[in-house]
Amino acid sequence: MSARQAEEEPAAAHPPLPRLLSAFFYGTCSFLIVLVNKTVLTTYRFPSPMVLGIGQMATTILILYVSKLNKIIHFPDFDKSIPVKLFPLPLLYVGNHISGLTSTSKLSLPMFTVLRKFTIPLTLLLEIIILGKRYSLGIIVSVFTIILGAFIAAGSDLSFNLEGYTFVLLNDIFTAANGVYTKQKMDPKELGKYGILFYNAYFMVIPTMIISFSTGDLQQVIDFKYWTNFFFLFQFLLSCFMGFLLMYSTVLCSHYNSALTTSVVGAIKNISIAYIGMLVGGDYIFSILNFIGLNIWYCITIFCQPYI
Repeated sequence: MSARQAEEEPAAAHPPLPRLLSAFFYGTCSFLIVLVNKTVLTTYRFPSPMVLGIGQMATTILILYVSKLNKIIHFPDFDKSIPVKLFPLPLLYVGNHISGLTSTSKLSLPMFTVLRKFTIPLTLLLEIIILGKRYSLGIIVSVFTIILGAFIAAGSDLSFNLEGYTFVLLNDIFTAANGVYTKQKMDPKELGKYGILFYNAYFMVIPTMIISFSTGDLQQVIDFKYWTNFFFLFQFLLSCFMGFLLMYSTVLCSHYNSALTTSVVGAIKNISIAYIGMLVGGDYIFSILNFIGLNIWYCITIFCQPYI
């Protein structure tokens, strides 16, 4: 048996039910957090996606640390070998976090969800290069067919926002790389899934706070007018908690499935988000060609999903 087959065998050995449930859990968390983040960043105009990301990282650290103290979960204590074992995941983690939140605030939900599908071919490419995986021609054709409607919809987007497009494409790159490297490093004998979650947030929360302070984001957040608004505060805290659940569900789904499956599983979920996003947020500008492009993408996604 080759080394690569030995590495892939445990993933393939997982029974169907945990694989299905972990994928469903990830899709649900991903669906809910996009809606909550969109409300916080667009409806209430919260001034800093970066500070929202810090809140999500701090919540992740707190929940995991308290759970470890109460022996609910286990991950290794810090030692000097951990940064080496984890690299480059912390950088990918914070890049994924901040670019995702920023692009959510800059784009309408229909265009955000469509452009996020470029994560799928990027993940497939990185799995082939980094993990040495091989996929059939049918899977490769299905993956690239999914992004056809994205090109049509993006080409006719009347609310085109260069900054938003830049951040969402960066988010695609960070998400793909984060998923593949997480799969590579998820050894229960090393950090395990909880160790990866905890130390990713632990290493990046302070540098992100320093950047936020130096750019003036922190001061804008301090002066934000809705801190006394119960509905905003509830959704802000919900976003922080959902940030933890999304990271956990992503790692769980990658553990039981492939990184490509984790990227693809959100496709059906994104159809609901995109249609809801035409009504929520107030930043989608209707055009016939754009609407047709979106619907072509939805139909292609549903058709291709069973083949991936």
